[in-house]
Amino acid sequence: MNTHTKSGDVGSRARGMALAAVRGLALAVVSLPLSILGLCLSLVSMALIPIGVGLVTTPYVVTGVRAYADRRRALSARWGGVSIPSAYRPAPETANPWTRAFALLRDPATWRDLRWLPVDMTAGFVTALLPAVLVLYPLEGFALPLGLWRTMTGGPYGEYGPYWYGFVPVSDLPTAFGAAALAAVVLVVAHRYAVSAFQTHFRLTKAMLSPSQAELAERVRVLTETRRDAVDTSAAELRRIERDLHDGAQARLVAMGMDLGTVEMLVDKNPEKAKELLAQARRSSAEALCELRDLVRGIHPPVLAERGLGDAVRALALRLPVTTEVDVELAGRAEAPVESAAYFAVSEALTNAVKHSGADRIWVDLRHSDGSLRISVTDNGKGGAAIGAGTGLAGLERRLGTFDGVLAVSSPAGGPTMVTMEIPCVLS
Repeated sequence: MNTHTKSGDVGSRARGMALAAVRGLALAVVSLPLSILGLCLSLVSMALIPIGVGLVTTPYVVTGVRAYADRRRALSARWGGVSIPSAYRPAPETANPWTRAFALLRDPATWRDLRWLPVDMTAGFVTALLPAVLVLYPLEGFALPLGLWRTMTGGPYGEYGPYWYGFVPVSDLPTAFGAAALAAVVLVVAHRYAVSAFQTHFRLTKAMLSPSQAELAERVRVLTETRRDAVDTSAAELRRIERDLHDGAQARLVAMGMDLGTVEMLVDKNPEKAKELLAQARRSSAEALCELRDLVRGIHPPVLAERGLGDAVRALALRLPVTTEVDVELAGRAEAPVESAAYFAVSEALTNAVKHSGADRIWVDLRHSDGSLRISVTDNGKGGAAIGAGTGLAGLERRLGTFDGVLAVSSPAGGPTMVTMEIPCVLS
């Protein structure tokens, strides 16, 4: 039993050694040119920012470097069992080039990626290649006694001097067997340490790409604020619902009950007055029902639950006094909380456009790409909208922040105004 267990451990370790060698060789061959390319493109693009070219190229280059770093994070988790957190600040895709470029450059994660690239092309390359060297180098040592030593020494008698295999000078058959003995030692070392050496590469990658404690603390602070905003918003929403019920439907139902009580007393004495009160009670019940429907629609529109975000926004646009076009490209549905947040964000953006912009036409675009739900609300109004200018955009930003979403506003004087929202999510 113990013999079988030991042989199984040896076989498993051998497979792990071979797998680490193959993966390390592939990673070293691929990562070296990509890291060099990413670093060179980043430096050149940022150097061109003063003349304006870099404003256009930098967002694409930085986004490419981020995608490359995220790919390496995924490989670290899959091949090395090393989890590397990602802490990029979301940058709006549709903002103007100046805003996008400097939003990316203000992100500490961008500079962390740029510091990682030169380390990856040097120490990272060596640690990735080391398992392959430990596994493949002994093959040459084993081949030397089989006649390879004659070729390596330059002739049948080694007239060009010895060939050094490690620290063993190979000049004849006995020294070739000495090289084979060294190769056996190297193979034993590879058998024992190749997997650990490969994991060293991923630990180095984690050390360079992991966010600092300060960044994690900032992330916790932002999440705490957004959670507090969400709780405050929910409490305010509950108070609004309670107030609407008390002042609206509840008052009408109480009045209707009183009318029905009066009808009960008058039905025999004054039938005409009783009929009048019954008609009034019927109108009150219809108005109460309408208010309840509006209240329910304000909590979670039935069309949103039944038909999804696209149709809910279309229904919302039909009730606006301004001509509104809605373009939807969604291949599925997001989670219910995300759909609800997106719906009310669009509703608030449309309300702002109708109230403040003076526009006679609004365009709404909804689509999902690159793991985010992207929504833009554009109007041809007078412009001048800004977050924190009293138009409700700050509250909209807080609503999106609960879901790690971002808000970007482009609204030059004279218009047009474009409000762009992004919420990270997946579609089912």
